[in-house]
Amino acid sequence: MHRRTFIKNSSIAAAGLICQSSQAFKEDPLLGQNNKRYRLNNHWSQADVARNPVKDCHEMVQDSKGRIILLTNEIKNNVLIYDKGGKLLTTWGSEYPGAHGLTIFNENGTEVLFICDNNRHQVIKTTLDGRVLLTLDYPKETGQYTKLEEYIPTETAIAANGDIYVADGYGKDFIIRYDAAGRYISHFGGRGEEAKHLLNAHGVCVDSRDAKRPCLLVTSRQQNAFKRYTFSGEYIDTIPMPGAWVCRPVIKGDYLYAAVLQSNSILWKQSGFVTILDKNFKVVSNLGGTEPIYVDNKLQEMKQAIKYFDYPHDVCVDDEENLYIAQWNSGKVYPYKLSPVV
Repeated sequence: MHRRTFIKNSSIAAAGLICQSSQAFKEDPLLGQNNKRYRLNNHWSQADVARNPVKDCHEMVQDSKGRIILLTNEIKNNVLIYDKGGKLLTTWGSEYPGAHGLTIFNENGTEVLFICDNNRHQVIKTTLDGRVLLTLDYPKETGQYTKLEEYIPTETAIAANGDIYVADGYGKDFIIRYDAAGRYISHFGGRGEEAKHLLNAHGVCVDSRDAKRPCLLVTSRQQNAFKRYTFSGEYIDTIPMPGAWVCRPVIKGDYLYAAVLQSNSILWKQSGFVTILDKNFKVVSNLGGTEPIYVDNKLQEMKQAIKYFDYPHDVCVDDEENLYIAQWNSGKVYPYKLSPVV
């Protein structure tokens, strides 16, 4: 199921249900289990909604100066840059109506951003202040696309050598590989039910936690799973995430973080949580979700426990291990911050 159908179904469900508002819970509750527990702050952003509104808050990253960079599809200010305390420092961008994916990469000492725009059917590489450096159009070189509307990129990952991997998560579910200059190299994945294929390839990242065997970690959201591939696109294995429509994988230290949507249609009123996996891909904590349970080493179905989040879409982990949660389809709310509890 892609985004248009998801929104339609969730809207129908919401019309017949009275749900607890994510704003209605007591302030600063404690979320999570085991050694990954956090205090929630849902009033972190100090931006003025009248001057700097947001629509869908899609993704967030932190730069080397410690600033938190938020991407929204509000063309009054596509990019909002904060300090960690929630003070808005600056904004830019009015040309990204379908702003969805945001990746930061240190390119020979200079940080750059990669923006995936659903509406423009493009990936745009920019400086941190918005100057365009490179634009990747729809990948007709693959032979898989006849028109740009078939290509709806949702995420990028950048390898250490500068190769660019684009996830066509709302299009045909291919991962398209380019070199650092934007020249097409290859593609893999594609929509299908086989292990090597993907269904809703929403996110992609580089996983270098095992220095001897770095790989690509790709979301197969409709299959409730992450899948691992080599950098040349060979399928390695699948990490099942029962009950979870995982968004993009985010790696910090030994841990993997992901925003999660519910996959069961009867649970549209319960819109998601944040999951955390260790380096062995074992779920150790679900923030706002049920405690992870394994039976015979098999993860059992996960669900939202309490409605703290409205359609969480991304997790940003800063240099102090704080989490920032961007949400879409959520009434134009700013991101939430979660601080670790020792």
